[in-house]
Amino acid sequence: MRTAAEPVEVRRPSAVRALTVLLAVTAAATVVVELLNYWYAPEQEFGLAVRTGWAMLRSLGFLLLIGHVKRGRVLAKPFGLILSVTTVFAVGRLVVPRAGVPPLPGLLGFAVLTALCVAVVVLLYRSEAVGGHLVRHRKGLVVEGGVISWREVVPKRPPVTGWLLTARVAAFTYSPLMLVPALVATGSILDGRISAVPAVLFWFAAGIAVSYAVLFCTAFLLRDRRWARKLLVVITLTTLAVDLPLCWWLLGTDGLIRDGAPLATAALLTLYSLHRATPPTSPG
Repeated sequence: MRTAAEPVEVRRPSAVRALTVLLAVTAAATVVVELLNYWYAPEQEFGLAVRTGWAMLRSLGFLLLIGHVKRGRVLAKPFGLILSVTTVFAVGRLVVPRAGVPPLPGLLGFAVLTALCVAVVVLLYRSEAVGGHLVRHRKGLVVEGGVISWREVVPKRPPVTGWLLTARVAAFTYSPLMLVPALVATGSILDGRISAVPAVLFWFAAGIAVSYAVLFCTAFLLRDRRWARKLLVVITLTTLAVDLPLCWWLLGTDGLIRDGAPLATAALLTLYSLHRATPPTSPG
């Protein structure tokens, strides 16, 4: 059995190279802006530390996105859109303090980061060179005609629209967007609010359950099943019905704005993407 040689990699378009540099700068800017916000915060409490740590982890998401862009993956577009939108919300909720005026360095950093995220989305969706590059699927071992090769594995399912991919990626953010405020709410338990223990445990369990529900639903969503679309709508509405009241009850109005708004945005993007996706032609 022979092994096929790897094909010679073609030089990437200048727009793609510019996008990778932009993503690296955005990843670094995310860390810098979050450290600025934490440094200038009047109160550096437990909740702020958790939210700051979660926002800084998004820099790893931008580095992962660079890998998808270099490999020309189709997934890069919806992943970049969700990552950019939620990063703006994650950072924006930390710029504004509980009281008073936001510090000028934080505002300037947020403005720069927002501009970088907008530029990322524009390049991903408006550049023809980038769009022509992001057409590949993941690679894997393929045995064909007695030859083992490491090459692109084309999915056997029917072609998936970009809007369905966007809905899938947006739905995958539900679980972490629920678990972060649940972790923030543990601070109230540490402060002696023992009555909140059952609600916090339920919040964690709901966040984990949502991740499995989304994983199951989107597997069939990519196969263009009508019932999967309806189920994802139910999951989205149920997630909002669970998360938003818990944010308000355990974290107050401030927590509802800081932690509920990003989830509501992801939910709206999921529903809008499902609405824009071409109706399925297959039965079921």
